[in-house]
Amino acid sequence: MTHSTNWDNDTPINPAKGFRIHLIVFVLTTPAIWLVWYLTDSSYPWPLWSTPAWAVGLLFHYLGVFVFKKSSNQ
Repeated sequence: MTHSTNWDNDTPINPAKGFRIHLIVFVLTTPAIWLVWYLTDSSYPWPLWSTPAWAVGLLFHYLGVFVFKKSSNQ
């Protein structure tokens, strides 16, 4: 049995759109994580580990998309 895929098509990739999606997910999820922490056991602030780590990942995503752009003729 063979499966047909569209992996070989030449659709343009929009890195800025990917970054915006990443940013929206970060902005919507981070308050939810902090709310879960607040409503459960607020003794140890465990979101202090995930929030800055995710923010660093978001920063590198921004730098990769907008600062260190690849040339479009590659």
